[in-house]
Parts: sequence; structure tokens; C-alpha cells
Amino acid sequence: MSKVGFTTTIPVEIVLAAGKIPVDLNNVFITDHDPIKMAEEAEDEGLPRNLCAWIKGIYTAVKKAEIDEVVAVTQGDCSNSHALAELFISAGIKVHSFSYPFEKESRYDQLKTEMERFAKSVGTTLESAVEYSKYTDPVRDKLRKLDRMTVEGHVSGFENHLWLVSSTDFNTSLSAYEKDLDDFLSMTEGRFLEKDGLRIGFIGVPTIFSDIYQFVESKGARVVFNEIQRQFAIPSNDPDYVQRYVDYTYPYDVFGRVEDIQKAVDERRLDGIVHYVQSFCYRQMQDITIRKNIKCPILTIEGDAPGGIDARTKIRIESFLEMLVARKQ
Repeated sequence: MSKVGFTTTIPVEIVLAAGKIPVDLNNVFITDHDPIKMAEEAEDEGLPRNLCAWIKGIYTAVKKAEIDEVVAVTQGDCSNSHALAELFISAGIKVHSFSYPFEKESRYDQLKTEMERFAKSVGTTLESAVEYSKYTDPVRDKLRKLDRMTVEGHVSGFENHLWLVSSTDFNTSLSAYEKDLDDFLSMTEGRFLEKDGLRIGFIGVPTIFSDIYQFVESKGARVVFNEIQRQFAIPSNDPDYVQRYVDYTYPYDVFGRVEDIQKAVDERRLDGIVHYVQSFCYRQMQDITIRKNIKCPILTIEGDAPGGIDARTKIRIESFLEMLVARKQ
């Protein structure tokens, strides 16, 4: 079976309906035993040092995971995806493009047309993908349950992060992923984590830091919201398959994200938010709009290379949590 790598969340049912194996290249990179080396290998081949580490990791991941085809998201994700696609084409790798439309008024019709074009490119139809969703829908329902269990105190913020972020490709095997998810839900349903303390939300792209959840929770706070990871799991259960990806906030303008975040602040009773931004990423600019519109204290932290959080960032997080405790009292 052909392995289809992709640079960000796509309608994965289309790849599955084509009888191919979906592979999220971000997950290949960040779960590698030495992701720093993967980024360095990309630099050795000529990619600039002042480029987002995720892009460099994705470049190396295509070779390491023996990817046959690549889906480059050319609108709705990092603009570097264009140049990355050109590098893959020059290396003889088949590249499919996928684009999330920016215009809100005609978004549904444009997205449906794009899905149909993309499905034809990978060797299937949109109708077949919709039909295949009968296998992925039950798994997505279980992920929504896992997210609720995080709010209720059965599942940690880090566990929530891992399960939701890996749903982009279902760890390359839907059946194995569902079985493992069933086992995890059974194990945690009767478990209660520490309920007291601060309730924290993480927003922004998934962090490149390997230990930030453990650090935050070691200080007595609980992460009960992972914004983008939750969106990667496609939280909309609209009966219309296309509409679910219209509701998916990540690839569109920041205002849909603001609405989703504020809803989580209210419903999950968040005491504070940690906004993670990646070095050299255009999404850093969205921090201005988010801060203006979200009614909740926000700490913005920046990361570059994979690894543990540095001492300065630890101090900033500790100070933020202390401020939230004082504010709450």
C-alpha cells in the first residue's frame, strides 16, 4: 500500500478511501528518538537555519518514513509548504496539493470542489470518502468523549494532547488506533486526577517542547483544553461531511479560533491560557488579535527546536501560575 504523507490535517477519509496509508509527517518528526538530528539533517542538505523546525523535520521525515506520495496544503497552513512541495517534486516524489479556501462567504462550495479535485488526484471520489467516514465517525465520537473526560478530571492534559494530535492519521492504522483508544478509555473512566488547582488551556500550534505539560501539572495546575489538537481531531459532528471541515477552525482566519477559544474559556472555566507560538511562524502575529479578544489571562511562550523547556520559560510559567493563584484568591 502506498504511504501518503501530509504536512497538516487534511480530510483523511479521502486518503483512506483510496486504499492508501495516511502519515502525518509532523508526528513522524516529533516522535522520532532524535528529532533534533532530523532538523540538522535538513540543514545539512541546504535548508536555512532560520526556518521553522517543523518544516525541517517534515523534510527529513519524508525520506525516513519512506513516503511514496505527499499532500502539500498550499492554503490554510504554513506558506513554506509551497517551497517544500517543490523540493519533493524535484526529488521525484509525487505531490498532491490541497487548499482550504480563505473566503468565508463561499467557503462551503469552494471546499467541496477542492475535496472532489483532491479525491480524484489520489485515486478515489468524495462520495467514497463520505462512505468511509462510517468507520472513522465512531472513533471521532470516542475522541470527543476523551476530551470531555479531560474536563471532568479522568484524563490528563498531556494524554489528551497525545490522543488528539495522533488522530490526524490515526497512527497510520485506524483499527489499531481504535483498539488502543478503547483500552485507554476503559482504563481511565474510573480514574480521577487531582481536581483542585488552576484550570489551564493550551492554545496555538502543538508545542515542540517535550516536557511542558509535565512541568505545568507538576505545579498543581491542570490542562483541560488543547485548542488546536482538539481541532485536529475534527470536533464537529455535523452530518454533512464537508461542513465538518468548514467548521474546523485551524486553516481559516483567526476570528473563528477566537470564538472557539472563548467558548472553551467559559465552558471549561479556564483560569488562564498558555499560548504557544513557534519561532519563525507567521501565526505569531495572531497573538495580538487573540489577546485583544479573549477574556482570560494569557501567557505567550515561544519555542524553536525540539527538547525540554529552558530555565527562562520555566520561570515565566511559574510566575504566571502564581499570578493566577493570587487572582483566584
